[in-house]
Amino acid sequence: MTQSSFDEKRQTKDHTQDELYEGNKAGDVSQYAVVVEVEKRTTWFVWLLVTCCTISGLLFGYDTGVISGTLVTINGDLGPAQLSDGQKEFITSATTLGALLGGLAGGAMSDWTGRRLVLGIADIIFVGGALGQAVCHTVWSMIGCRFLIGIGVGLASCIAPLYIQELSPTRMRGRMVVLNVVMITFGQVVAYGIDAGFANVSGGWRWMVGLGTVPAGIQLICLAFLPESPRILIQKGNIEAAHRVLERVYSQATAEQIDFQLQVLRASVQQSIDITNSTTFFERFNSMITVPVNRRALIIGCGMQAFQQLCGFNTLMYYSASLFQEIGFNQPTAVGLIVSGTNFIFTLFALKYIDIVGRRRIMVFSAPGMVFGLTLASIAFHYMTLHTGGDLVNGVSYSRSWSAIVLLSMIIFVASYATGLGNVPWQQGELFGLEVRGIGTSLSTATNWAGNLLIGSTYLSLMAKITPAGAFGFYAGLCLLGWLFCLFCFPETAGLSLEEVQSIFQDGFGIRESQRMRNQKREMRMQQDIKAGRGNA
Repeated sequence: MTQSSFDEKRQTKDHTQDELYEGNKAGDVSQYAVVVEVEKRTTWFVWLLVTCCTISGLLFGYDTGVISGTLVTINGDLGPAQLSDGQKEFITSATTLGALLGGLAGGAMSDWTGRRLVLGIADIIFVGGALGQAVCHTVWSMIGCRFLIGIGVGLASCIAPLYIQELSPTRMRGRMVVLNVVMITFGQVVAYGIDAGFANVSGGWRWMVGLGTVPAGIQLICLAFLPESPRILIQKGNIEAAHRVLERVYSQATAEQIDFQLQVLRASVQQSIDITNSTTFFERFNSMITVPVNRRALIIGCGMQAFQQLCGFNTLMYYSASLFQEIGFNQPTAVGLIVSGTNFIFTLFALKYIDIVGRRRIMVFSAPGMVFGLTLASIAFHYMTLHTGGDLVNGVSYSRSWSAIVLLSMIIFVASYATGLGNVPWQQGELFGLEVRGIGTSLSTATNWAGNLLIGSTYLSLMAKITPAGAFGFYAGLCLLGWLFCLFCFPETAGLSLEEVQSIFQDGFGIRESQRMRNQKREMRMQQDIKAGRGNA
């Protein structure tokens, strides 16, 4: 099939959806889509489903957090009396490399097998990797098990938000995905707490990494009772099962409203099925670049994920205990717990407001706080290390005042990150049409882990080459570039259904178009409420 044929199929899909939507103009909001979103209360079924899915986030966060305490307590258990900086970078980066590969494969795999099965595979990999770490006795076996864990992390980080988005009501979609991020930050808090608890226990690091098997096993059992995404069920022709899932998600809606929701989904999914059946995987992959709508969505998805990693946040998660130990804190793991606790608390703030304030506005107002925090850290490191030539030297006593300012700057940075950048990029699945959603999500997630690999594997070297002040100043500059990207390219998708989001990219990055559609949808809801009030009078 030629690329022009693919474009024709895509245009046919857009035209068919526009006919279903009242008004023939591209980008008009569907009356049906508004009608079926009238349910005001989120059901227990949705909360139960999302809670189970977010265990993936807990595993993700636990694994990224636990390695910080592990690296400072391994001592000579893996052979060398002390791990070198290079060995620490290998152990840390092995997970990221595995996550890069897992994230790249996860989305496309889930289009074929379904979302639920891929999460189950991730759990099995988690269990194997965690047990392997707990019993290893060499650096290379540790690196191998960290790589295995990374594959599970990559699969889960790609699929869990996607699965949640496809099962959540539109008005709560952002909040439900943020719940997964809340669990990531909670997992980091738990990891730091366990690190602190086992810090003075002989071989305690083995318990730190081995306990990751517990949540993975729990989720694996729970997945047996969860439904598949209704969009995937429709794609596979199982309409009755999709109808039953929608009835449970919208348990307070009428039968007519459920039928309308199913009709909207079937119209969108059927066109995606037609495109999928008449094109090869490589043609759909190629369409991510050649089809303007897909290309713009991909630029935003990959750009936001790159921003999340290049800001340097995860280096703080990986190396915070080592960093705070070097600048003079006697309980570096406990201080790291303060940082991860800040991350958790401010992620709860995002949970409350991401669907109310909106993704774009949160990013525009939180990113400058990250720039300020990193700049302050750079200044503090500069003055703190004047007597050591700009470098951090083990065993040297540093000013407690400047050390406290470094901690304060990290708290400001983490609070700003958790409010916006820690959450918003994981809304990536809503940017892509169903026929390329798995591919687009995979590429965006792979970008995240590629950035993580780059930053994680160069952090210690960067600190040594350009000094801590230069490294944190460099990260501040990258955050400034990311903020400009949000200002000029990132549209608002809160309140729009997954099917509606696609239309905002038809004539650009959709910053103004998305706002127009949201305003139109708000007006239509108000009209419905007025009519409903008259009917009840």
